[in-house]
Amino acid sequence: MQQSPNPWVTSEAGPDNASEQAPDTYMPPAAVINAPLRGMVEPDTADRLPRRTMTGPATLWITGAHGGAGESTIADLLDGARATGHCWPVLDDAQRKPAVLLVCRSNMRGLKAVQSALIQWASGAAPAVDLLGLAVLADAPGKLPKALKEFAFLVGGGAPRLWILPWVEAWRHGDVTAGLPGREYQRFATDLISLTNQPPTTPQQL
Repeated sequence: MQQSPNPWVTSEAGPDNASEQAPDTYMPPAAVINAPLRGMVEPDTADRLPRRTMTGPATLWITGAHGGAGESTIADLLDGARATGHCWPVLDDAQRKPAVLLVCRSNMRGLKAVQSALIQWASGAAPAVDLLGLAVLADAPGKLPKALKEFAFLVGGGAPRLWILPWVEAWRHGDVTAGLPGREYQRFATDLISLTNQPPTTPQQL
């Protein structure tokens, strides 16, 4: 029997050397998997993100893979972005695929939740979206523990692009009005502006 493609293997190098090569925060975008893959097994229904018809415009839809993922915070930081309420967005205009950014926290719960969302997308079980990538937001101050960092890069290999973003203390107090907090978030925003300015794509049959 033919083995299903594995979207979490991005190169011959495995997780053992990920901690030596991986930065602690921002990772420049580099497309690895940019469309659903044939042969992927769909996740159980209970592990899937729901879908929701969205009204009104947005240049980018922010989809949190779990509660507390930071989707509203990221949406507030980026002009033209809107949070989806932990759902895949579906647009009234069927000729257009919504541009989507998945977000999660860097704890094990968050990474496993977004892994399920990526399996859903890669298997074709999600609605037609233009998935730009995954943003992993720090769940606590300080360096990410080695095991979590390696797992974050493993999970992120199943997304078109991966951004690992640092802790922002001001957000703990609800202060998201001061603009982009640091160069990692500034580069992250620049990447997304560049990606969302590309010509829109249309749904394709798997």
